[in-house]
Amino acid sequence: MVTGDALIGANIYKDIFSGVRDVVGGRTSAYERELARARELALSSMADAAERLGADAIIGVRLDYHNLGGTMGNTILVSATGTAVSLEDDD
Repeated sequence: MVTGDALIGANIYKDIFSGVRDVVGGRTSAYERELARARELALSSMADAAERLGADAIIGVRLDYHNLGGTMGNTILVSATGTAVSLEDDD
């Protein structure tokens, strides 16, 4: 099992609400870009963990998004989890 995590800080919310002009059709492109960046960081971190184990691939990848709230403000945690595997050579 390998994992990777990334956090989006509360400042993204300030950016979103101060830039209402960025909202088109109910979608906020600034927020979507930040989520995509956090997702890529979590996946990259997971891939690095698999590489350190000598794995050739990761299967069964799951992405989870959590609002930490509370003392963390409106911080979003993006977690990537998967199973690192090594491929066997038929030779």
